[in-house]
Amino acid sequence: MGKKLFIKTWGCQMNVYDSKKMADVLAPLGYAATDAPDDADLMILNTCHIREKATEKVFSDLGRLR
Repeated sequence: MGKKLFIKTWGCQMNVYDSKKMADVLAPLGYAATDAPDDADLMILNTCHIREKATEKVFSDLGRLR
């Protein structure tokens, strides 16, 4: 059975591109995307550190997902 990957992305279109690229790199290693963080074997929170609001959101989600 394959592994599940959850990626949440904040920020610009480049962040969205980077998240897609990470999913593509992990796919040959057996990771398939899931929309449910609770089902994930691996979680990636991809944010833009330049935008303060996005940084605040990722720290908020870290506490919630923990």
